[in-house]
Amino acid sequence: MRDPYTILGVSRSASEKDIKSAYRKLAKKYHPDQNPDDPSAHGKFAEATHAYDLLNDATKRAQFDRGEIDAEGNPRFAGFGGGAGRAGARGGAGAGNFSAEDILKEFMSGFGGQPRGGARAGAGGAQWDPFTGAASGGAGAGMGKGDDVVVNVAVSLEDAHKAASVPVRMPNGKVLSVKLPEKVEEGQQIRLKGQGSPSPFGEPGDALVTVKFEKSKTFRRDGKDVRTDVAVTLYEAVLGAKVRVPTLDGPVELNLPPGVDTSKALRLKGKGLYGDGDLYVNVRVVLPPGGDADLEALARFMRDQKPYSVRD
Repeated sequence: MRDPYTILGVSRSASEKDIKSAYRKLAKKYHPDQNPDDPSAHGKFAEATHAYDLLNDATKRAQFDRGEIDAEGNPRFAGFGGGAGRAGARGGAGAGNFSAEDILKEFMSGFGGQPRGGARAGAGGAQWDPFTGAASGGAGAGMGKGDDVVVNVAVSLEDAHKAASVPVRMPNGKVLSVKLPEKVEEGQQIRLKGQGSPSPFGEPGDALVTVKFEKSKTFRRDGKDVRTDVAVTLYEAVLGAKVRVPTLDGPVELNLPPGVDTSKALRLKGKGLYGDGDLYVNVRVVLPPGGDADLEALARFMRDQKPYSVRD
């Protein structure tokens, strides 16, 4: 562990008040409730708490300054008296000192409730430890479970429709293959047991994967219905044709009726999301590139000899 003075950003001559003030600032900045998706912040919070616990104890601070114990609170040589324990141990601080837990209690109400880890002082004197996030001491204190982590995963409509397995990258860089639930909804959370933050004193937390639907270049979602566009030639629109159109299950052949009304979408029943909705196909007529003399002549003939109105 690094030098506790360096961690808190104070000099070796810092007063108890200076040390307490430095810890308060770091604890507020890096507290897990303020940084649920940042594992590095969790580590800095634990490191600052550990450093404060050592320097807050007048006896251990003096032992550290004399070089008798290291930053972890361990004796530096075998002949050292048995009084030095782990720096994280409670007790031994002067009457004017505040424990890390006392400081955390002061501003935890601003985070909306109890310290992370959930364990409070109870029967047998169990205490919440801000360094481990676990209950410690006293009868019935449980092992501390690691923090849950929240991650988002963007999935295509096609993958959601098929309940496919998709890759999910964890905050630690690990990539997991996650099977989507049947008929998954936007914003739905998938709990991955044991894939959260580790805990040295208990089981790891869980990962909560929130599903977000990707914006598709092919489909537009309208509830359970899906809409798409298909480009056709002028002669296909006039004479009718069979055209391939995309669906969430793959392309299908669509019978385009002669003189199709491009102002209305063609419906494919049951081809919407999860089969609960329909697919609506908007037909878009595309003219030949670069212009066409014959087509222009036909257009002039229709304008002059066979005009019709499409606008009120």
